[in-house]
Amino acid sequence: MRLAVLASGSGTLLDAMASEGLPIALVMVDRRCDVEKVAARHGLPIEILERTEFGDRFDRHAFTAEVVGSLREHDIDLVAMAGWGTILAPLAFESLPGRIINTHPALLPSFPGWHGVRDALAHGVKVTGCTVHVATETVDDGPILAQEAVAVIADDTEASLHERIKAVERRLYTETIREILERGSVM
Repeated sequence: MRLAVLASGSGTLLDAMASEGLPIALVMVDRRCDVEKVAARHGLPIEILERTEFGDRFDRHAFTAEVVGSLREHDIDLVAMAGWGTILAPLAFESLPGRIINTHPALLPSFPGWHGVRDALAHGVKVTGCTVHVATETVDDGPILAQEAVAVIADDTEASLHERIKAVERRLYTETIREILERGSVM
């Protein structure tokens, strides 16, 4: 299976994957970010499909078609989203059914969405964690592949809790991707 990583942020997940030797065939970013430096440091091929429109002017379907076109050009079989900032249109999930995976900083189905850590703290949970799941058209709603709990400490802030979750997430996501690659299928 040929693996692509779609990322938009600091590149810590990409760094963990590359440092553990995952065979990454392509890194794609939707904006200029530190992921580019991480990819360069590991000698990974990178493609920049910069998203320049936001709000009502953003054509999600056209942008997704560009992403899918690039993935096809590179013969990608498995996509791992790693902080990818753009929600993809249905075409992505139709083109790679069940082969786009994501990670989320909460124990899904609890606290989906962009603020999972903040929402867990606001709710007063004693345990949260991270989830690796199959990405679908509905955000944070696909089949769960792996989860691991992280205890909430009494004086946790959103930042301190998120850092502990990220440490678990980098390991769990990398392990899950490796298992998928070894068996040759997501499920």
